[in-house]
Amino acid sequence: MDTVAGTHWRRPGPTPEQQRRDLIVGLAVTVLAIASLTLTRGAGWFLLGPPPSFPEQLLWTVAVGLPLIWRRRFPVATTLVISVAFVAAQARYAPETQISTGVLFTAIYTLGAWGQDRRLARRIRIGVITGMLGWLGIWYSIRLRSLLADPLPEAFADAVGPIPPPIAAVLSGALVNILFFGLAYFFGEIAWLAALREHELQAQADELRRSQAEVRAHAVIGERVRIARELHDVVAHHVSVMGVQAAAGRRVLDRDPAKARIALAAVEESARTAVDELRRMLGVLRARDHEPDTVEPPPGIGQVATVVERARETGLGAALGVYGDPVPIPESISQATYRIVQEAVTNTLRHAVGATTLDVRIRYLAHEVEVDVTDDGRSSSTTNADGVGLVGMRERAATHGGTLEVGPRAAGGWRVRARLPLSLTERQAA
Repeated sequence: MDTVAGTHWRRPGPTPEQQRRDLIVGLAVTVLAIASLTLTRGAGWFLLGPPPSFPEQLLWTVAVGLPLIWRRRFPVATTLVISVAFVAAQARYAPETQISTGVLFTAIYTLGAWGQDRRLARRIRIGVITGMLGWLGIWYSIRLRSLLADPLPEAFADAVGPIPPPIAAVLSGALVNILFFGLAYFFGEIAWLAALREHELQAQADELRRSQAEVRAHAVIGERVRIARELHDVVAHHVSVMGVQAAAGRRVLDRDPAKARIALAAVEESARTAVDELRRMLGVLRARDHEPDTVEPPPGIGQVATVVERARETGLGAALGVYGDPVPIPESISQATYRIVQEAVTNTLRHAVGATTLDVRIRYLAHEVEVDVTDDGRSSSTTNADGVGLVGMRERAATHGGTLEVGPRAAGGWRVRARLPLSLTERQAA
């Protein structure tokens, strides 16, 4: 197990699909090795020495190739089994060497790429490579002694160079094998490092997603705190009005019952409004407010025209339309309507590429007030879909039991449409 960038990481084992692939590859390689053995016997290419019986040749061929079916699941055991079988087959002069050599390369590579315990994987690979080179050294020394003792084969008749032909042949073979085993080790390390980099990138992507989720969560909490503060101010206002009207009714109760009834009716109306606002405030997250008290009252639906006028000053063809008969609406609904329009217009100014017109419409419906803000610009889907401003608009609409629609228009441009019920009591009764 390695320590990389301060963290311990073990490469996960192969997936079921990868294991099925290894099974197919191992069986296919074994079949190819048997075919290669058959062709080698037919051609009479017994390069290592007098071969054993055919059943033994077949046994060694299968023993070298078949363990590949477990190469990624058990890379350590697979490498050891294949290495031992390969050396034993060479010692017994098994004629099949072409496919077997590729199998050995694959085993060493797989151990480097998939070995979970990196220290153990390195030690085994180094041990196997050292053992293989040692075996080749013994075999080459025996072969070289035989070549030097006997007359040179005819293949060496045309050899030229400063090194005697037998020695040159041995050194050439040794160089090829060193390169062979070195590449198997190197490519295994590269594959494992690539898997580690992919893991780190995935971890960074997960961390980024978590950070974005935390930012959105903080934005939601901040917006809820802001909404709760505004609702608190509205409720406090209505409760204060109730106290004043109740006191006035008490003073004139005996001498002017008509005025007392008017005062009590005002108390009743204020109580209904306060209860309605309190229902909206339920569920809204409260937090300690360290900001100084606002001297001016928060803006409401009556100030939407100011927002449109400011957009017009930037060069947009901004228009405001009011439809339906305006009716008194709760202060919290008025403030939420203003904030939604304000954020929608801000998004148009910041993110709508090529926007030339802005259309703001307020509709007074039977039991709802609707705001519809559209533009003709090209908006970034990521900005408009995940922006903190839209989080605030959604929270305001949800807090008041309303709905919010945000998205591109079929005719081009972007639309923000919100519907807020004028009375939660009426909405619940419906």
